[in-house]
Amino acid sequence: MDSSLTQLSPQKLRHLIRAGKYTAPTSGLAPGYTQANLVIVPQDLAYDFLLFAQRNPKSCPILEVSDCGSKKLHTFAQDVDLAADFPRYRIYRNGKLAQEVTNVSAYWRDDLVSFLIGCSFSFEADLIAAGIEMRHITEGVNVPMYNTKIALQPAGHFSGNMVVSMRPLPAAQMVTAVKITAAMPRVHGAPIQIGDPAKLGITDLAHPDYGDAVTVNPGEVPVFWPCGVTPQNAIMHTKPAFVITHAPGHMLVTDVKNTALKYE
Repeated sequence: MDSSLTQLSPQKLRHLIRAGKYTAPTSGLAPGYTQANLVIVPQDLAYDFLLFAQRNPKSCPILEVSDCGSKKLHTFAQDVDLAADFPRYRIYRNGKLAQEVTNVSAYWRDDLVSFLIGCSFSFEADLIAAGIEMRHITEGVNVPMYNTKIALQPAGHFSGNMVVSMRPLPAAQMVTAVKITAAMPRVHGAPIQIGDPAKLGITDLAHPDYGDAVTVNPGEVPVFWPCGVTPQNAIMHTKPAFVITHAPGHMLVTDVKNTALKYE
């Protein structure tokens, strides 16, 4: 990643993305600022999705919900266009990925409601500051994400299984990593599992379901956090007619600092 990108403010990053000049994953950008996943559903599904997220807060911690039909936010960002400020979007039709695009303005409808969901990229700056390497940033790839066998609490139209992100860590850094992330429940909080992917139903770390594989060195342990790609698993499982999401790893960089999301 170009080091000059990491120095840009959230607003300048959004402008760059809006202009189509940055379309890559956002991990490592605007350190210290909250990043967010996205789910956009028609209004007739909005209550069901809100209830689904409320029942599954580790995977789907809601940061903000837009007004119906609005591309703006009230709290997490000013000067924002939800149809253009994520580097990549996915359009699902009847539960199948139909398109991946860099702007969804052409697909916008007046009945759409947007949900911002907390992202584990938000706590990475604190982990790095504590001397904990984020391997996907070091290797310049997207974070590895995996489907699991953990069933979520269904709500209305939505059901499915949890998706997790994985970061390999030395055993000696585990306690520090758990403490740092546990203090930020609005961006997934503490790990869901440490060291035993089979308990999650994951059989091959080298082939993630989303994102890219990373190196796991001798003496390192795979650590799994709930992931905001979980709604995409639910969408593929329950097959609503039309949903827009972010592409995994391609987040909205918000104006809110991570410190505002921590336990006091």
